[in-house]
Amino acid sequence: MPVELRKRKAPAPAPAPEPPAKKQSKVAKAASKVKKAVTGKPEAAPKTNGAKAPKKPEVGDTIDLAAFGGEVTLNDGTTTTLASLVEKSGSGVVLFTYPKASTPGCTNQACLFRDSYEPLTAGGLAIYGLSRDSPKSNTSFKEKQKLPYPLLCDPSASLIDAIGLKKAPSGTQRGVFVVDKEDH
Repeated sequence: MPVELRKRKAPAPAPAPEPPAKKQSKVAKAASKVKKAVTGKPEAAPKTNGAKAPKKPEVGDTIDLAAFGGEVTLNDGTTTTLASLVEKSGSGVVLFTYPKASTPGCTNQACLFRDSYEPLTAGGLAIYGLSRDSPKSNTSFKEKQKLPYPLLCDPSASLIDAIGLKKAPSGTQRGVFVVDKEDH
């Protein structure tokens, strides 16, 4: 007796995978965070003025600027503090951190802030770049890229550490830190 072979039913084809989302560079992510911070509504946070800030401040936290971050040097050699920068600003301060001046990623990041300088400062915000570089290195970087804002030098990384963007053992994480003058 002949044996009859049956074909198996073919399994349904797997759905096509979704195309991967375009990856944003770290600089583009930082720029979008700044735009959200400037245009978005801040989340309500409990007021804790006078209390020590947590190791890494979170969005909406209130910080005591008197002892926050220590002193930093502007690229022109003058010494200042975050409290002084906030006091001089119209409505607040935007600090963007970059690992090393005159490197491709940092140049791209600084130029994005340069190109967005007018809309960001229109509301009274003051823009500052912050790194562990020397004043000489930051001055040549500023002149070469025609940056309209000052660069802060923090070789001891005291302010970088206070805002939670210090990388172990001695690096700086690329990021953005915004201080609102009203609710610091």
